[in-house]
Amino acid sequence: MRLSVRFFVAAGLYLIAANECFAGEQLVDPPVVRLIATGGTIANHPNGRLTADELVALVPSLSRFVSVETEQFTNISSSALSLDQWLELSNRLNIILDERPDLNGIVLTTGTDTLEETAYFLNLTVKTDRPVVVVGAMRTPDEVGYDGSANLLDGFRVAAASASRGRGVLVVLNEQIHGARDVTKTHAQRLDTFDSGLYGPMGSVESDRIVYYRRPMRRHTRRTEFDPSTIDRLPRVDIVMSYLGATGNLITAAHQNGAEGLVIAAAGAGSTTPSQSDALQKVIDAGLTVVITTRTGAGRIPARRSLTNSAGNSPSWRYANNRVSGNDLSPIKARVLLMLALSKTLDSMEIRRMFSVY
Repeated sequence: MRLSVRFFVAAGLYLIAANECFAGEQLVDPPVVRLIATGGTIANHPNGRLTADELVALVPSLSRFVSVETEQFTNISSSALSLDQWLELSNRLNIILDERPDLNGIVLTTGTDTLEETAYFLNLTVKTDRPVVVVGAMRTPDEVGYDGSANLLDGFRVAAASASRGRGVLVVLNEQIHGARDVTKTHAQRLDTFDSGLYGPMGSVESDRIVYYRRPMRRHTRRTEFDPSTIDRLPRVDIVMSYLGATGNLITAAHQNGAEGLVIAAAGAGSTTPSQSDALQKVIDAGLTVVITTRTGAGRIPARRSLTNSAGNSPSWRYANNRVSGNDLSPIKARVLLMLALSKTLDSMEIRRMFSVY
């Protein structure tokens, strides 16, 4: 009998303590996350583009997870964003994060057509360990199966999670979390279009928690050397693809019309046509920095040891100092990195170093 009394007393005390703990958790303020809206399909309603506040109103359950702030940066399609707006956006994010140490993270909405480029640019220029999460939608708000609300909710949950810190800029769509460097859009219409290739997603959004499988190994965010506040403009960098029978005319034209750097989307592991190779030799000799990438969608371009002849010139453009390996970056992401690299230096060896660490 004495044991039963002790048991019930102990059980009662445990339940009281448990109720107090539960009540205490309810009183804890939810993490503060700011939404920065730029437009894109996620906001593209036929009756007019939805504002940041209207997007939040589509997700009434948000208050269960976060305290939301909103800001309208712009409201246009992602293809209409300019390079100047990229700089302005990155500077704005840095100002917000510097002024608001209480802010847990930022969610950024943008169009999916250029989402991977914007995310990678921010990955190299936003100076924080706090999560910056980029989301979008494949369907407009008036379409059946609109994915914008779910992606927005997932993005806020990821931004609120302490495990998201220190992972660089993240891309969240279709319940998957991708690193900005690796992710790419792989399909024109499907909801599961975003993919990180052989590396796989960085994590996933589950019903009860945010799960991570890995961390990015390349430098990002506050560990980069790129400060957008010191950049007046991003240098012009063009992309030229190699294909059967391609002439070197586009390479020559890009150089003559003001390109300050060039990215080649080469066949296989770096192949170009004879005509393109002739044009590349000329622009390389003229001092243009050329980054070689692959058009295949996967794999890396190996670096080559620089060679020079007795006259001090490279015997082939493929071995010149200003021929840079794009490693495993896609052509469009190599363009982003080359623009930032050229904003700091024209030294080919320095640019090579940057492509080896970012």
